[in-house]
Amino acid sequence: MKTFRSLRPALFLLAAPLARAHPGHGPMGLAAGFVHPLTGWDHLLAMVAVGLWSVQLGGRARWALPLTFVSAMILGAAAGIAGLTPPGLETGILASVLILGLMVAAAARLPLGLGLGLVALAGAFHGAAHGAEMPLQADNLRFLAGMVMATALLHAVGVGAGTAAVHRRPALVRWAGAGIVGAGAAMLLA
Repeated sequence: MKTFRSLRPALFLLAAPLARAHPGHGPMGLAAGFVHPLTGWDHLLAMVAVGLWSVQLGGRARWALPLTFVSAMILGAAAGIAGLTPPGLETGILASVLILGLMVAAAARLPLGLGLGLVALAGAFHGAAHGAEMPLQADNLRFLAGMVMATALLHAVGVGAGTAAVHRRPALVRWAGAGIVGAGAAMLLA
């Protein structure tokens, strides 16, 4: 027993990094999950790009692309939580920023099924990263619910900005896509 007491300070020091596996989020519930997607440019830009592209495609795509991203993100997060992350995860995330930005910049009119597949792949990569980065002490369901709400909000920002721009000056949406590509390229080179 005496040996354990003498080792206690060392055990606390060794355990500290485990308790803060992903620092900066404070309590690990709904609010921390909500903040998580907002703290990385790669996530933020890809999610806004989905909203912008959905406006460009119009019709069913306006709700189908964001819903597909969120659904695939949830599945990817579950895989990430379980420790199942695809190889090249960070490369896939950066590629999603570049590709989604290119789709917006080019006002690409892909068939809806192909667009949904592309968005689902991006959502799965982002979700896997979110799940794998989830703090050890997080309440998984609440944290994930916060991430879903923030993601939906970022999609809504893209849809709102895209809708406003399309009615005033449609080229602005394409310029926003070019900006997303430029930011993605900067992240790739950093």
